[in-house]
Amino acid sequence: MRTGGNLCRSLLATAAALMIVALSSAPAAIADPPAPAVPGDASAVPAGQNREPYTGPYVFAPPSFNPVNGSTVGVAKPIIVNFQRPIADRPMAQDAVRISSNPPVPGKFYWMSDTQLRWRPLDFWPAGATVDIDAGGTKSSFRIGQAQIATIDDTTKQMEIMRNGELIKTMPVSLGKPGYETPNGTYYVLEKFADIVMDSSTYGVPIDSAEGYRIKVQDAVRINNAGIFVHGAPWSVQDQGVRNVSHGCPNLSPADAQWFFDNFGSGDPVVVKNSVGIYDENDGAQDWQI
Repeated sequence: MRTGGNLCRSLLATAAALMIVALSSAPAAIADPPAPAVPGDASAVPAGQNREPYTGPYVFAPPSFNPVNGSTVGVAKPIIVNFQRPIADRPMAQDAVRISSNPPVPGKFYWMSDTQLRWRPLDFWPAGATVDIDAGGTKSSFRIGQAQIATIDDTTKQMEIMRNGELIKTMPVSLGKPGYETPNGTYYVLEKFADIVMDSSTYGVPIDSAEGYRIKVQDAVRINNAGIFVHGAPWSVQDQGVRNVSHGCPNLSPADAQWFFDNFGSGDPVVVKNSVGIYDENDGAQDWQI
């Protein structure tokens, strides 16, 4: 379920995971998902990038990065720089962080807190890109995998999977019912749970109330930090593709949920459109709404 309009909040507090894999009353339409960026002239340096290594004075202690060095992630994955201590002079610290990619694509910095700076491309990363980070001399690199995008249309109640520009799969889905609508927006995979327990009492809704529940869910893929997961829901198979019955989470059949779990990983985008409301919660995963 959700608090303040977000489903499955209980997952945040009572996740009993057997396995964790890290890795807008009328409908308001949302724009189609960003397309993967088109590779530009390799000799040009687009806005937001800087290939020059940092050679200035010491500005901050060595930070940590997400994605981690050597990893492969999805096209919606932002770069997260975590500093060891609060940054008093943000412009100075930001100037010491250099982002470059091959192919080069434009992007932007934005701060999430005094200890966290992020960077993302203006559109999704191009498939196969390599990305380098130099944060005051601390370096890291990672790779972008396939351009894999899930788009959920509340008008059709279908999830379409595009891989490298080709439609490879369509799955019926049930989103949040009235009062629990799944907001429009661009989400991305944060982590995955093979098994997890949802318990409405963790956010103030008694289990024995009309909207209460405590249930084990399989193949749960977290796509924001406000309690929204794509997950298997055998109890709503007859509603999937027909009507919305969940408390906000996109429901799939067990087989489709397993496929999604097995094929989607960290940074792969999930776009919700033609639903109600906008995903604007400041939950630390709203990068594509910034």
